[in-house]
Amino acid sequence: MGEFRVSRSRHIAAPLEQVHGCVDDFHEWVRWSPWERPDPQLRRTYSGAARGVDAQYEWAGDKKAGSGHMEILDSTPHEITVALTFTAPFESENTSHFAFSPAADGRTDVTWTMTGRQSAPQRVLFTLIRMNAKVAKDFDKGLAALDAAATGRAPAGA
Repeated sequence: MGEFRVSRSRHIAAPLEQVHGCVDDFHEWVRWSPWERPDPQLRRTYSGAARGVDAQYEWAGDKKAGSGHMEILDSTPHEITVALTFTAPFESENTSHFAFSPAADGRTDVTWTMTGRQSAPQRVLFTLIRMNAKVAKDFDKGLAALDAAATGRAPAGA
């Protein structure tokens, strides 16, 4: 098995507490996650804590949205770690990590990283379909939408 890592960063025009709050509460992900929009019929289930550690989110959608489960494993003012399990269109277990750093201008630097393991066949398939590049592009879209959500602006293209 091999490991993969996708990481993207953005300087967000909002204070750390606002940005952190948009990630720490799965109900807020509807406003910024790049994977919330492809399936308008996406079914969502929230359980566990309302936010932070033990908050849980399950989704089920069409082929494009797939299905899976997320749980916040750790949440501090500067980091959030999420266990991410996909059950369709493929099975995998990954970790998403968000790092928040206050900037001197009152804004927040955010880095979103996803790591996981891939079998040899997954690695070949993901290389052929350029999955890491697609995820990086989705992360860029998500971070732009997170910026808009944290500042109260409409996301670009909405």
